[in-house]
Amino acid sequence: MSSHPCLRCGACCAFFRVAFHWSETDACAGGLTPQGLTEPLDPHRVVMRGTYGGTAVRCEQLRGQIGRDAHCGIYALRPSPCHALQPAWEQGAPSPQCDKARVAHGLAPLTPADWPAGAGAA
Repeated sequence: MSSHPCLRCGACCAFFRVAFHWSETDACAGGLTPQGLTEPLDPHRVVMRGTYGGTAVRCEQLRGQIGRDAHCGIYALRPSPCHALQPAWEQGAPSPQCDKARVAHGLAPLTPADWPAGAGAA
């Protein structure tokens, strides 16, 4: 079992809208994210199901319990916004997005001490 903090968290997956260009879906040559897991946002973008809005944002691909054992059900096929959101201090820098999502779910922001020695990039 990994000690990577993201495998306990999942807050970002239950806080942010995950919008991206439709060409990242498997409906387009070279796209990876399954189109069936998205819904239209506008003529050029789609969103991951469950993240479009309302009061209960939670990506349908988030598995497990936030803050305990959360993980992505399609990690290898996740879209660019998921790749782009960096966990705080994983690369030695803060991440206001990570902090904001964690705080919204009652979790403390990550610190450099949350990273196992030698963990580096996940």
